[in-house]
Amino acid sequence: MQKRIDILGLGCTAVDELLDVDAYPPEDGKTPVRRRHRQCGGLTATAMVAGARLGCRCAFAGTLGNDEASQFVVERFREEGIDVRLVCRREEARPVRSTIIINPHRQTRTIFYDPKDVFGADPHWPDEDVIRSARVLLVDDYGIEGMIRGATICRAAGIPVVADFEIGGHPLFPKLLALVDHLVLSRAFAQRLTGEDDPATAARALWAPGRQAVVVTCGVEGCWYVTEERPDAAGHQPAISVEAVDTTGCGDVFHGGYAAALAYGWDIPTALRFAATAAGLKATQRGGQAGIPTRAAVEAQMAKAFSDQS
Repeated sequence: MQKRIDILGLGCTAVDELLDVDAYPPEDGKTPVRRRHRQCGGLTATAMVAGARLGCRCAFAGTLGNDEASQFVVERFREEGIDVRLVCRREEARPVRSTIIINPHRQTRTIFYDPKDVFGADPHWPDEDVIRSARVLLVDDYGIEGMIRGATICRAAGIPVVADFEIGGHPLFPKLLALVDHLVLSRAFAQRLTGEDDPATAARALWAPGRQAVVVTCGVEGCWYVTEERPDAAGHQPAISVEAVDTTGCGDVFHGGYAAALAYGWDIPTALRFAATAAGLKATQRGGQAGIPTRAAVEAQMAKAFSDQS
């Protein structure tokens, strides 16, 4: 019998080169690098690391190659306790390769990414029994056919599907979008899909029968959401108040925290508080994955916030 997986990820991984600078240079200009380091990143990968740090049993079954960058990702997953035995190997496959320019003074980041030879979810992998063993499935834009297969299997089995989308241009994207029952999008992407500037209005516009929640995240403004219980009335979850150092990966950490909360069986308002707290604490530390908090740290912060409000 297939061992139970809390969170199964099929999608995007990345190797990020992060450069800290005092200011982004103009065209034909230059600026010194104050700090340089390398880390694993990517939509699904960072959400999975967040899930693992937050106490979940996580497994990655997306596609990687045998190159040095792929091995770097696999080793980082192993260090975080993420099961990599299900990785689909293709000789020509690679993770996304990114260069991220960070200005810690202005709390901004500029990302240059190369998606060449990135396959994401394989259309025939993993076995259906593996997918059905998950408590939550994480999907993104990479490998649409494989994502549709995984989401179809999960929806038929009553398993939550949490989405982290940022591209959306594939002809099959609308089919994948319709299969997601926990749609968690950035404000910018929700606006692209709906044409609505207001996040609460965008959340309501993205509602569809069969969904459990639509969440539109807005960074320091928190998130707006609608649920199956109240699809016509948007709720608001504030962000926690922190001194941000590096916002790289905060959105992906929010997705991982939300998926972890669903795996624990928590209701949607609690899942949103947990995810918002995890993302906020991550912003206080450098590195998209290095700064992800533990479950104990998140719950301690939630308890403190509750005590402060009492």
